[in-house]
Amino acid sequence: MLRTIASAAAFVLVVAAVASDGAAQSSSDLPPGVYRGGQVLADARAGTYTIDPDHTAVLARVQHIGYSWLVFRFDKASGTLGWDPAAPEKSTLSVTVQTSSIATPVKDFAAQLAGDDYLKAAKFPEATFVSTAFHRPSASTGATHGKVDGRFTLMGTTKPVTFDVELVGAGKGWADKPRLGVHAVARIVPQDYGFPALFGNTIEIVVDTEFERTP
Repeated sequence: MLRTIASAAAFVLVVAAVASDGAAQSSSDLPPGVYRGGQVLADARAGTYTIDPDHTAVLARVQHIGYSWLVFRFDKASGTLGWDPAAPEKSTLSVTVQTSSIATPVKDFAAQLAGDDYLKAAKFPEATFVSTAFHRPSASTGATHGKVDGRFTLMGTTKPVTFDVELVGAGKGWADKPRLGVHAVARIVPQDYGFPALFGNTIEIVVDTEFERTP
């Protein structure tokens, strides 16, 4: 208990030390120098952002022979976002997921999924997404929704994929590192990448992540 209290106190001292003079006050329920995100894109300053792996989930929702959706999680993801709030269409995104990091509640199934029967992680250790276009929010979707087109590569096959993206929060973050958090969903045809009919007609890729601006 004493160690927990000491760690919390140290965190508060660190973020207070790095808070800029004259900066707006953070929420009263947060430590000094920590700012709550809001849904205004411009609150995330322009620059290069990287994925925060501690606040990222990459999920694959796969049809289970017509009965339900199985949810698999990939625990290792990295990526870079070149962000321009004044001209979002000029932004760029590159993301890499380690295919061997797949996890599932089905006992002993993760190793089989990563193996030669499915993901072939030894031969194809990475799945990647590289953006080709950012689309501004439209009147029909609302200011917090947009689309990102890109090239998705899995097991040596590359196909065009579009993510529907929802802004969760943007803001000053902490330690003078603005943050940008999104929820993104895309759908792929499993047979396009060599998966058997067992996987159904659609795999849904769901990403919840926070990007942190590099100094």
